[in-house]
Amino acid sequence: MRLDRPNWMNKWALVTLPVLLVSVIALSKRVDGKQVIVEIPTGASSGEVAYLLEENDIIASAVLFRAYVKLRGEDRSLKAGIYRMQTSSSIQEAFRKISRGVVETTAITIPEGLNVWQVAPILSKVTQDSEDEITIALQDPMLPERFDLEGPTIEGYLFPDTYRFANGISLETVITTMIDQYRSLWTDARKTALDASGMSEHEIVTLASIIQTEARQLSEMSRISGVYHNRIRNRWLLQADPTVIYALGGYRERLLYAAIDSVADNPYNTYTQPGLPPGPIASPGAMAIDAALTPEEHDYWYFVARPDGSHVFTRTLSDHNRAKEEQRMARNGL
Repeated sequence: MRLDRPNWMNKWALVTLPVLLVSVIALSKRVDGKQVIVEIPTGASSGEVAYLLEENDIIASAVLFRAYVKLRGEDRSLKAGIYRMQTSSSIQEAFRKISRGVVETTAITIPEGLNVWQVAPILSKVTQDSEDEITIALQDPMLPERFDLEGPTIEGYLFPDTYRFANGISLETVITTMIDQYRSLWTDARKTALDASGMSEHEIVTLASIIQTEARQLSEMSRISGVYHNRIRNRWLLQADPTVIYALGGYRERLLYAAIDSVADNPYNTYTQPGLPPGPIASPGAMAIDAALTPEEHDYWYFVARPDGSHVFTRTLSDHNRAKEEQRMARNGL
């Protein structure tokens, strides 16, 4: 014999569902509101999403939003992300936007050779943090351990590329994305080259950052790398101007020798401190990392910049001093 549904359940459904539908429709009447940014975390339940929406005045009732989602049987259709939404939205509008993953995005480009001070204003275009807040956060000494990286900070590991982020995204998500992009660079071929180099990954990235900031012409990267490898191998001071500029905490086109002396004890000053600095001084691109891994083999020990950004490479100190004087005269139009 077929068992019929208990009478009280039928009565409950007949009374409750119409009331619920009327409530949803009543709360769907649009009142113009203001735009707010809401982040739906990965794995958030429909109840957690409903609470976030109510807390931000996007919907009037978390209970009704959750009931609406349950009735549709779409608990798992709510997508994580950053949303630009309007307060006093209807339940249907809020659900439609989050179930479709309609997040707002902005594309940003991080050029090769920028340090954290230069990256911060670019990241501020997509996060809710100020430039100063981002600069401080990027220099947090605890970040390398969190991301299983070496070095005093994550300088050098924010891979230069073009990214598209949701507006208002968290800085942590941005950092994670950029470091993941850096890690994707390490193909099997590069890992093999790293093993053959006799240097650690951190040392290669540090050297690559110096090469990146020295080279104005990409074709010279491997040759510049060869100069530094010669110096490292023979325990010469690197004497790389960009490292001193980094130690000074800013950016300048030319380095005065008085400035070198002013930061003589700084570990990033490769005119006074042996070996590589403690960490990268900027974010190197793939070409600079490849140059650090596979330097040109030669017997050059010095180089000096021409006015056009290319370099004169020399083998002896006397030749180097002569080249420096020639380029000084060329810059001054003599």
